[in-house]
Amino acid sequence: MTTPLKIGLSARIYHPQPGADGLQSKTLQYLEQSVAHWVMSRDVMVLMIPTVLGDGMINRSSIRLADYARYLDGLVLQGGADLSPRSYGEEPLHQDWHGDAVRDAYEMELFHEFVEAGKPVLGICRGAQLINVALGGTLYQDIPSQLGVSHHLHRDYDSHAHDIVLTPDSLLAGLLGGQGGKQVISIHHQAIRALGRGLLVEARASDDGLIEAVRLDDDNFVCGLQWHPEFHPPGAVHLLDCTPVLDRFLLRARERSRR
Repeated sequence: MTTPLKIGLSARIYHPQPGADGLQSKTLQYLEQSVAHWVMSRDVMVLMIPTVLGDGMINRSSIRLADYARYLDGLVLQGGADLSPRSYGEEPLHQDWHGDAVRDAYEMELFHEFVEAGKPVLGICRGAQLINVALGGTLYQDIPSQLGVSHHLHRDYDSHAHDIVLTPDSLLAGLLGGQGGKQVISIHHQAIRALGRGLLVEARASDDGLIEAVRLDDDNFVCGLQWHPEFHPPGAVHLLDCTPVLDRFLLRARERSRR
């Protein structure tokens, strides 16, 4: 029997709320079930990677994020809160856009450790933006106010779809280009602005040209999808079936684990 791959999933962070008690007064680290189940649709063990901040009541061991990068076979960066504009050298243009600088620092360290270890990385939604910022890129803090476009943000978090165009001769065009549907579930008010070092554009929104997918131009698999492939139900012919992307990510993880 083939040994299951061990894929790390970055944690979402719930920060303590001022004046709250009970669970809401604690720092919580969690994952969204749908993305874990999407990765686990193959013979894969998913392990959420906690932050290693030293702000708890108990002194933890000397385990570092680099140890997770050595032990695990690949990394998935999940969606969630905005990135902090300060993480790419800007000040928030609105008080609601301050993002989560704590999570930014944790995930950027995690990203660099996995890349340095030669392990594949797949970023989803916020994860795609994180990859871009970790490589020196910037974001639009708010698409509607900065570009006058509002259709990327919608109340239907897990069902709002729009069309994308795959870059010709790109990795994603090779993996997904033979399908009829070119719609994705994509909900975001921030977007990639200036590309990070070594990144290639793999897909754009069909109407306004906003970047919807990126890939690092090297031999490893480092790819960011602005959309949510985990929200694409089987049989939804109008949506891109993104399991070929998951399979390529896991293939590279398997190849790396055999070295």
